[in-house]
Parts: sequence; C-alpha cells; structure tokens
Amino acid sequence: MQYNEILEKLKTLANPKAVEGMARYGITPDKSYGVSMPDLISIAKEIGRDHNLAQQLWAANTRETRILACMIEDPKMVTEEQVENWAREFDYWEICDQCIMKLFDKTQFAYQKAVEWSSKEEEFVKRAGFVLMACLAVHDKKADNKQFERFLPLIKREANDNRTYVKKAVNWALRQVGKRNQDLNEKAIKIAEEIQNMDSKSAKWIALDALRELTSKKIKKRVQK
Repeated sequence: MQYNEILEKLKTLANPKAVEGMARYGITPDKSYGVSMPDLISIAKEIGRDHNLAQQLWAANTRETRILACMIEDPKMVTEEQVENWAREFDYWEICDQCIMKLFDKTQFAYQKAVEWSSKEEEFVKRAGFVLMACLAVHDKKADNKQFERFLPLIKREANDNRTYVKKAVNWALRQVGKRNQDLNEKAIKIAEEIQNMDSKSAKWIALDALRELTSKKIKKRVQK
C-alpha cells in the first residue's frame, strides 16, 4: 500500500464516536480517525516492513498513522536519533506504549534507553523508560537476570513520582521484572518492601499493588517453574 492509499483507508474506517470514547481513557492525540487496533494491525500486515513509509506516516502526526509507523518500521534500520526524536513527541500514553511494544523494545538501544529515560523530566519520555523495562522483561527471553537487576534501583528511585502515567509505568516495570523467574521475584519483592516504607503516596501505591501480585500463589507457582 502507498501513503495516499493508507490515508484513504483510514478515512473509510473513521469512527468519530470511538474518538470520544478514547478521550475518556486518556487517549488524546491532536488528530485521530478513531480506527480500532484490530483494523490497524490488519493494515500493517498488508503493508509489511517499510522504513521510508514509516517516516512518512509518523510525520503525518495522527494517532493512526503514528501507530502504523511503529508497526511497519524495521527495528534494524532505526537510529538512536530517530528513537530520541520520536520519544520526545510522545504526548499521551497510548502512542508511548504502542511505540515501545511494537518497535523500540526490538531495537539495539532498548536497554540503554530504558536506563536513560527513567530519569527524564518529561512525563511520557520517563514513562517510556519504564514501559521499556516492562516489555523487555516479557519479550527478551534470552536476557540474563543482571539486565533486569539493574532496573530495580531505578524503579525505587522514581517510585515517588506522583504523576499518574509515570507511577503506573513504574509499577508495571516492577511487576514484570518480578514475574520473570524466582530469583527476580525475590529481588523485586525486596525492592517493593523498601518502596513501601518511603514517605510517598505514589510509592506506597506502587509497592502495595506490586506486592499483591508478586506474592500471590499464582505468581509464586509460575516463577518456581
């Protein structure tokens, strides 16, 4: 599919009522067609990998074109400059998470940016750092524990950030690292207990929610395998 064909396809699938519904869940791009994720996935499969087209779609700056850009971009062709430029343009949680899950966690810069972005002031760049940690813990089956152990002090350091989209990502990262295996589960629980003692509402929420899952029978049984 060519660029203009994609735009026409998005227009035919546009759903203004869906746009209103998305706004209630914090999905607030400047421009959106309201196209569903299953439809976007279908379009992306039809397109296939296309680095140049991904650049065009990102520049179009709509919810759907940017999500498609993340889906069709070739991770091997992504530069560090591109990763930084796209991350700086994150302005709501969905595009942040989709870009991480569909693209950034597959690039050679994933672990580096998880660490670097965790200390950034910009809300959605910082969120991106912790979403990267969470996604890498799930997707990178070959990584050793040391890769994830280095995330735990960063999670503790930023647990006092009260911003909703940051604290939820910090919590997500802690839970996913702690669900990877028994050793990391024990280390994540220890960090969660330390976070729980911090004088911060966000820290206490992060810790309690994480401990509830990480100490559950279901997770304990899973990590012991």
